[in-house]
Amino acid sequence: MDKLRALRGFVAIVEHGSLSSAAQAQGSSLSATVRMLAALEKELGVRLLNRTTRRLSLTEDGRQYLERARRILADLDEADRMVGEGRAEPAGSLGITAPVLFGQYHVAPAVTRFLRRYPRVQVRLVLLDRVVNLVEEGLDVGIRIGHLQDSTLVALRVGSIRRVVLGSPQLLARLGVPEHPRDLAGLPCLRFDNAESGVWTFREKDSGRDCKVAVQGPLQCNLAAPVLHACAEGLGFCRVLSYQAAPLLAQGRLRIVLEDFEVEPWPVSLTYPSARWLSARTRAFVDAMAEELRRAL
Repeated sequence: MDKLRALRGFVAIVEHGSLSSAAQAQGSSLSATVRMLAALEKELGVRLLNRTTRRLSLTEDGRQYLERARRILADLDEADRMVGEGRAEPAGSLGITAPVLFGQYHVAPAVTRFLRRYPRVQVRLVLLDRVVNLVEEGLDVGIRIGHLQDSTLVALRVGSIRRVVLGSPQLLARLGVPEHPRDLAGLPCLRFDNAESGVWTFREKDSGRDCKVAVQGPLQCNLAAPVLHACAEGLGFCRVLSYQAAPLLAQGRLRIVLEDFEVEPWPVSLTYPSARWLSARTRAFVDAMAEELRRAL
């Protein structure tokens, strides 16, 4: 089996969403594409795709293999371009997006260092607390926190972020330290406008089962900063991503509680639309940012 051709075929199947579309895009027949996928899965000893009459979906093994396959193909394409174009210094415009506070704390300083290193690059940095469609909004790289839904993106995992419950020292002195998540049901909690705004999910440390707790309190907001400020002032407990609270934790104005009941951390990934024809400036940025974030996280 031609492994390189199989890798390109597998990536094409995922990106085009069907075996027939991938076959057409690669100038191959449907039967040849089906045989190629079957041979690849047989050689690996795992199923890469779940196939029904209506749709394809990646298995967990398939998701991991896709990430590596895209990186291998991107490296090969980059090597070909470097031979053809020479080792020119990265230049041109880059559009980057990240969550607001994470972008302020980690991404913006790294972008500054990147621009000092590559002065011929210009960066447009967009900080938003929503999922951005990179292609539709003309952006090259996104820093995402959480599990990705779009399998057409290349995703390079660089770390993980905890979801933590916090309280101020004065609040804990007044109400006591909660020993179990269900204790929060009777305590003031400060919430975000998101899917978990009224129900917080935890993991039972003994059984490993999820535990959901309905919470309520005096403040609900769509941004982290006001919730964290109110929490530090003793208005109630809050649940945030650990990096959002890092400065207040370092100052001793907040404390983490219920650590034994935390759910699995969320992954932090660098994402970009396609591994093929990745520009030298984008590759340089991805490599530099991956190194910075892995060290920071």
